[in-house]
Amino acid sequence: MAPLPRIPDREIVAARGARSSLDPTRPYAHFVEREFSRAGKVEDVAAIFLTNRECPFRCVFCDLWQNTLTERIGDGLVAEQIEWALANLPETPHVKLYNAGSFFDPEAIPSADLPRIAELLADKCSVIVECHPRFVDARCIAFAKAIAPAALEVAIGLETVDPQVLPRIKPSMTLEDFAGAARLLTDNGIASRAFILLGPPGHLGPERVEWAKRSIDWAFSLGVECCVVIPVRAGNGIVDVLEGRGLYSRPNLAELQSALEYGIRAGRGRVFADLWDVARIAGCLDCREARIAALERANETQRAAAPIDCSCVRAGEPNPAIAQALD
Repeated sequence: MAPLPRIPDREIVAARGARSSLDPTRPYAHFVEREFSRAGKVEDVAAIFLTNRECPFRCVFCDLWQNTLTERIGDGLVAEQIEWALANLPETPHVKLYNAGSFFDPEAIPSADLPRIAELLADKCSVIVECHPRFVDARCIAFAKAIAPAALEVAIGLETVDPQVLPRIKPSMTLEDFAGAARLLTDNGIASRAFILLGPPGHLGPERVEWAKRSIDWAFSLGVECCVVIPVRAGNGIVDVLEGRGLYSRPNLAELQSALEYGIRAGRGRVFADLWDVARIAGCLDCREARIAALERANETQRAAAPIDCSCVRAGEPNPAIAQALD
């Protein structure tokens, strides 16, 4: 297979479809989910997906641009979104603020909103935000102090430690950038979690599971407290183009389970599988439901499941005739 080429921003943008129509005064999604917490028990988390400006970086695998705006949002509106969501959700001890980019990017989350956001969240046990390493700086440390006694946790996209693939799918970040951000957080008593991709463009076959495992190990070696394994899905435009060129193939449920349970068995921190829109992940029709159930249990218990006996396992790989994503 030819190596994954560098994809220019203009090609990534040209392959896109339409954006969602969004209200800048409201988050584009909000719900309560259950997560195994740092305290070792399953607790409720309010997940609030903020409407804001698109991330300035064009990562090949990213589909989050679909729920973003093209212009900077006005001062006060992000705080209004959070206040509205909290008022319309049950009380929870934890809050996730995901904004399809970087929480500490002032063009996405206006700096003027941060004091009010801190007021809204200070009674929580923990607050999780996402951020590119380039925006993990003094503003992050100041916000952690502002929300105290709530504990801040920052999620950073590591993606993969493969030195050949990372610069082609996320040219805005190096492994050194990630390591520097992780160390800054740890040195200031701020927890971090890493987003790790399973099956990005350029990883085909068994190597994608191996690279996910290596990435989990490397993240934990830096003091990261939690890893989230995300199977790369088609549908953002450029990934579909690369699929047609033979440079991407869809990861399956068995591979996701393998990566997740490897991380759990390592016992170095929490590890979750991202099951968002799980029906779109390829899987053997004979063991599909059993694997989804096993992934859900592993997420909630942080315990690996008993092996699943299926003809696809005995064959060494899912049968291509039935290992299909449900589009």
